[in-house]
Amino acid sequence: MKFSVIVPVYNRIDEVRDLLASLAAQSVRDFETIIVEDGSSEPCRTAAEEFADSANVRYYYKENEGRSIARNYGMERSKGDYLVFFDSDCVIPPDYFQIVSGYLRKHPLDCYGGPDAAHDSFSDTQKAINYSMTSFLTTGGIRGGKVQLEKFTPRTFNMGFSRMVYNRVGGFREMFSEDIDMSTRIRNAGFTIGLIRPAKVWHKRRIDFKKFFRQVHVFGMSRITLQLLYPGSMKLVHWLPALFVLGCIALLLLAIFCSPWWLLPLAVYLLAIFITAVISTRSLKIGALAVPASLIQLWGYGTGFIKAYVTKIILGRGRDIEEEIEIRRKK
Repeated sequence: MKFSVIVPVYNRIDEVRDLLASLAAQSVRDFETIIVEDGSSEPCRTAAEEFADSANVRYYYKENEGRSIARNYGMERSKGDYLVFFDSDCVIPPDYFQIVSGYLRKHPLDCYGGPDAAHDSFSDTQKAINYSMTSFLTTGGIRGGKVQLEKFTPRTFNMGFSRMVYNRVGGFREMFSEDIDMSTRIRNAGFTIGLIRPAKVWHKRRIDFKKFFRQVHVFGMSRITLQLLYPGSMKLVHWLPALFVLGCIALLLLAIFCSPWWLLPLAVYLLAIFITAVISTRSLKIGALAVPASLIQLWGYGTGFIKAYVTKIILGRGRDIEEEIEIRRKK
């Protein structure tokens, strides 16, 4: 068996059913699916049993310890040469493993990742959030877009690495942005990492803006943790949301105390987001929703980044990151 698909699950029964249905429809079936239920109060065992044969599912239930521990639990029980990770809210195109297998035969990689996209069936809000997370104008293309401002970093919504990588690097650490930490450790160990651009997944994202803000706020905070773990890893692209927040505040103050014309740069930027979102999604409504989604993405990440930068770097609190990760692992 070539691939072991490992999916941690926490109270996502409907999403897991959609994921397993998409795996059952794969054109290349050289894989096993390992579902690790991380202490859910609403287990997905029934869905796993429904697709036990068609998606070659093995189901495990364990007490709640976090998604990284759940992934490690699945890896310990996996049999494949390649370990593949999806989030439970993903839907996999039917040719995914055909694309990955063909690419790896021609271009061997120790670790790969692919981009995410919005399926036609997703809600307009989910499509707008997907735009805000993948557009060059909002994230600099760091999530597998066609243009990027930093080295490609696989994320666990669409990521795979060889068993040799696992044997040498070990499992995921229980921390926020654990996939970036894992990708960094893989790269630092000398393994090859690459983007397989055609191997996309359909990622449902958050279903409302409030949950989306909380998610990206944590992303911003975790970037500082990663900088403390890996000094020098922070690039300009990671500062941009924080600079956007500070720039917006400055423009608003100038508009209030000097002239409303100071809001023009912000208006031009938001107009550019609207136009590019309309072009990419072919929908005026999604383009309109992409404007608040992008603002939430930038403000959420930016404020989380600023908060953690002040507390952890300027004030020096939480510098013992290894200890912080160990405490979080034991919770």
